[in-house]
Amino acid sequence: MDCPSCAGKVTKSVERLDGIDDLDPRVTSGRLLVRYDPARTSESEIRDRVRAAGYQIADEDSDAGAAELSLSVPEMDCASCANKVENALAALDGVDEIETQPTSGRVTVAVDDETSADTVVDAVGSAGYEATPMDGNSDEIGFGDDDSIWRSRRAIGTAIGGAIAAVGMILAFVVPAADPTLGTVAGRPYALSQLLFIAAAAVAGAPVLRNAVYSVRNRSLDIDFLMGVGIVASVAAHHPFEGAMLAVLFSVAELLERFSMDRARNSLRELMDLSPDTATVRRDDGSTETVSADELAVGDVVVVRPGEKIPADGVVIEGQSAVDQAPITGESVPADKREGDEVFGGTIPESGYLEVEVESEADDSTIARIVRTVEDAERDQTKREQFVDRFASVYTPLVVVFALAVATLPPLLTGASWNTWFLRGLTLLVIACPCAFVISTPVSVVSGITSAARNGVLIKGGRHLETTGESDVLAVDKTGTLTTGDLSVTDVIPLEGATEADVLRRASAVERRSEHPVGRSIVGYADEQGIDGRDAGVSNFEALTGKGVRAELDGETHYVGKPDLFDGLADLEHVHATTDGGVAVVDAPDRSQCEREGCLDVLEDVVPKLERDGKTVVVVGTEDDPLGVIAVADRVRPDAEWAVSRLQEQGVRVVMLTGDNEGTARAIAEQVGIDEFHAELLPDEKLAWIEQLESESDEARVAMVGDGINDAPAMATASVGIAMGAAGTDTALETADVALMGDDLTRLPYLFDLSKTATGVIRQNIWASLAVKAVLAIGAPIGLVTVIHAVIIGDMGMSLGVTGNAMRLANVEPETPAADTGPNSPKTN
Repeated sequence: MDCPSCAGKVTKSVERLDGIDDLDPRVTSGRLLVRYDPARTSESEIRDRVRAAGYQIADEDSDAGAAELSLSVPEMDCASCANKVENALAALDGVDEIETQPTSGRVTVAVDDETSADTVVDAVGSAGYEATPMDGNSDEIGFGDDDSIWRSRRAIGTAIGGAIAAVGMILAFVVPAADPTLGTVAGRPYALSQLLFIAAAAVAGAPVLRNAVYSVRNRSLDIDFLMGVGIVASVAAHHPFEGAMLAVLFSVAELLERFSMDRARNSLRELMDLSPDTATVRRDDGSTETVSADELAVGDVVVVRPGEKIPADGVVIEGQSAVDQAPITGESVPADKREGDEVFGGTIPESGYLEVEVESEADDSTIARIVRTVEDAERDQTKREQFVDRFASVYTPLVVVFALAVATLPPLLTGASWNTWFLRGLTLLVIACPCAFVISTPVSVVSGITSAARNGVLIKGGRHLETTGESDVLAVDKTGTLTTGDLSVTDVIPLEGATEADVLRRASAVERRSEHPVGRSIVGYADEQGIDGRDAGVSNFEALTGKGVRAELDGETHYVGKPDLFDGLADLEHVHATTDGGVAVVDAPDRSQCEREGCLDVLEDVVPKLERDGKTVVVVGTEDDPLGVIAVADRVRPDAEWAVSRLQEQGVRVVMLTGDNEGTARAIAEQVGIDEFHAELLPDEKLAWIEQLESESDEARVAMVGDGINDAPAMATASVGIAMGAAGTDTALETADVALMGDDLTRLPYLFDLSKTATGVIRQNIWASLAVKAVLAIGAPIGLVTVIHAVIIGDMGMSLGVTGNAMRLANVEPETPAADTGPNSPKTN
């Protein structure tokens, strides 16, 4: 079960059983967590349903009692740290699976019934990291305050060590006359400055040396081990100044990296903070009570005042307000909500009082699912992350061997200075750690995904962020994507002296009893115009399948339906458009055979024109006279044309795939500016077109955006599946690679812009890290690079550089048509 499509297949099979309360497919780890009522179904039946979906269950006997445990490990902030933790946990009996997420400071393990949380915490502690079991509260991830790290024990020790080293440098290099020799050890004299350097190395390097011991215990060739060896070797080889500089500068680098990583984690914490801590519940007796938002149950009624956050997903049962839904959908304009409307937890009423009936518990709300998705996105490695991991596993051992060779071979083979070549080998040892290189991709991925989530775009993993940026074709569904998916009246043409209001009154009175979508759209439009046909006497209603409807209205038979419904009834070939002051409401051709104004042929002059525009034509009339023509169409979204043009400017080829007829498809394509479209497609034919588009070249990547129902096969086949309007929709949130939380097409250009920018940032980080390491590695053996250069530039500088570069993704903002001033207007970044 290694993709969302597989997960959907498995969950659909299992959810057929009675008593299934909750399903949580973990695609990345290939696990399915099921909460069920043992009185209504059994574990064996669940396993049978998984097999029925075509999937085998691995290690059934040993995994039967497995449970998942999540730990907050805030000091685990790099791949090297994660590797050390993994090695410690791998040696623990009872642990089946291990997932480390250094970007969010989190470890998830699968343990058997005999392995306690304390045992796992102790194992992490043996690797040198403090761990805290998580109870599902996301606030435990990362550090606390942004500046808390500067008050930590390590920060204080680094400051003291730096001060001692500074005094030693003044004595050694500024006033050497005041630097007395205090004694001799093993034939080597030690001045006061050298003892100060040793003290500085001991104080500032204590955490490094402690972590190096843990690295040895866990057989991890990481930065702590390399730096620890470097510090000890420098002091032992009578180079205390280099040892002190290595200890102090590396500790400063570690503090800065942790601070920088904490800033990256803040972007995730901002999402977590959207959910309120408390809620005001209205009890049955009318009283109110403030409770924890986590205690809300389905069916509770919560009171929300202007400016307060709605505590859970639900439905408004009283009141109305403009609600800021930007945290969920990214919409910049508040949405009006009234009785019967759905609202989301974390959104904020701006102007009115609301009472909301809770429809989901706190941990199952839309915002909670978004946070979980963003947290889990780090588990799905991009191709570049996989490359980086493979490269780092080879790079570090090779450079370590090279460092040992540089330190020993020249003195042994040529009699060169041991002092000189030891320092050069030490420099290479520092360069051997690929920390900046390894974090270059995950920190960019997390920054990009959290930035997207704040703007109403939910990206399910770094792989999808990367693939979207590489996609050069976007296949677009029509209904529900380019259009609203709701039919609406676009034209009303009154005939034979009738008025628009009269045509709508009669049509809506007859259609009010119809269930047909076209009829409902006419009734809805009439209501919007304040035209109420309910007072008309309607009787003997009859639906004429495939043609329209017929009913008695005020004692006279009326027909509303397709033009061919009037065959043998009213004459549609010679009618007269209603005029207003002698001017016809519609342009009519010159028909000299008729003396009256506005003479036209409905079948020849009106119907073809409306149908070319993708509209459905409805004629209203009696047995003797046509009263009017109504055109109904699925309205194009206001921003569709703008979004398509922006995508095309970005170099994306936009192709429309629709099941609608050729005429409607052509009309919509022309209206939004799409040159290539394919109509009258069944779901499997859409899938075939996706495969054909991807087969056009070896590098072709096709993204597919649709409303997630009949588009599901095509979206699953595409390189990236994008679901429209996924807010509150469980299926779309679970199965789509990317979910646009609101029905906002402006987020499509933003998604491609962000993805391309993120791909560029990742490339920049990777190649900059490699280039700097290469330059330093070349310069070290010839003496152009020292230990100080290696620490400041190669470790601290590059780690801060790649993190800062990744944070730029938070500045990529969606454009809107209102902000656009022309084809050459600059992007909003």
